Amino acid sequence: MKPLVLSLRQRPDQRLDLSALVPHKLAGKSVAEIERIDLSTSRHRVDVGEVFRVRAGNPQQIRLEGACDRLDLIGHGMSSGEMTVEGDVGAKAGRLMNGGRLVIQGNAGPWAASGMRAGHLEITGSVGDRLGGPLAGEVAGMRGGVVLVGGDAGERAGDRLRRGTIIIQGGAGPYAGSRMLAGTLIVRGPAGALPAPDPRGRGALVPGLLRAGRRLRPGQREDQGDPRRRRVGGQRPEGVDDPRPPLGLDLCGRPY
Repeated sequence: MKPLVLSLRQRPDQRLDLSALVPHKLAGKSVAEIERIDLSTSRHRVDVGEVFRVRAGNPQQIRLEGACDRLDLIGHGMSSGEMTVEGDVGAKAGRLMNGGRLVIQGNAGPWAASGMRAGHLEITGSVGDRLGGPLAGEVAGMRGGVVLVGGDAGERAGDRLRRGTIIIQGGAGPYAGSRMLAGTLIVRGPAGALPAPDPRGRGALVPGLLRAGRRLRPGQREDQGDPRRRRVGGQRPEGVDDPRPPLGLDLCGRPY
């Protein structure tokens, strides 16, 4: 059976939320019902039919043609089926995926695969910052599944990775694998400054590949931050006595 096809008419005036256009949410809907789905992210309503030409087909196989970077949340919460996107996409592609296969034939914005639990996400181009990382207020990032990036990744790829596998064929920005809890992150190209060693000793960040990209010799330490930073008054390492009294602040009642 032929796939359900959505062709972008033109670049939209506002960013659009495509979280409703996933296989399990479109199952059983007619073309007319799909065209009435609201995609807007502002007070101005935008329906699917205004920005996409819809061709009937199997909703378990969705093809999105002519995509652009104003299309956010593609594949959000996807649990089954297959989606193929031709072109670039915006932020949070594949967020909270729980199954299925999402293929993006282009570049993706920040927070791709954020909170992903299962499934397969492939991005043939490059991806923005915090690939697989958590949003503000979340304690863990990607929790399962497989992500394959054909190009480069931005800063903090795999931030707070909990489970799953991320493979980046190109390079990565600074602090790849920051705050990793577990899981696997592979960067085959050059990478930026590395995070400090994980004191818990968990995860499977591939340091050899990262070191090769940075031309670090075996045994050379990762970036530990600026050693010239001064100690804040009243704070000292544990077990070290400081005879000096702590600094205080006197508040005077006099006018300035």
